[in-house]
Amino acid sequence: MKKIAILLFACSFFIFSCGKEKAVPVSEKIKKNWVANTVKEGSAIVYTKGAANNTKPGYSSFQLRLLVAPSATLVEFDGNTFSGQYELVGDTKLVLKNLSPAPTGTGGTIEFTIDSITDTQLILTRTTPSQKTGGTTNTYTLAIQ
Repeated sequence: MKKIAILLFACSFFIFSCGKEKAVPVSEKIKKNWVANTVKEGSAIVYTKGAANNTKPGYSSFQLRLLVAPSATLVEFDGNTFSGQYELVGDTKLVLKNLSPAPTGTGGTIEFTIDSITDTQLILTRTTPSQKTGGTTNTYTLAIQ
């Protein structure tokens, strides 16, 4: 009887300790240097990494650097670089703020909805239209560099 109790305890311990992996919080997953994999301006895909027929090949230099919180650097498709801070609002919104120089029409703040994030991919949709791209709402599928 004593052996059965010890065996049951050992099995229970094994089952419960091998259960779930701890989920990595968004605040940790996002701390990377992200580059454009696919960019959609409005409903049109204008850039796909490695494609020969991109209508906006400048997105090959697009970067979103979030390596050390709260510092942020955004390198746009036209080569302009903006530095500031980033903030996560819950797990669903990324705010770039105090950007200098202020990107056209932003007042120094750009907000994105986090559509999804994994260890290697981040999908963001800008919450306001971009003046730089003709008033389109843009979706960025980013990969780690």
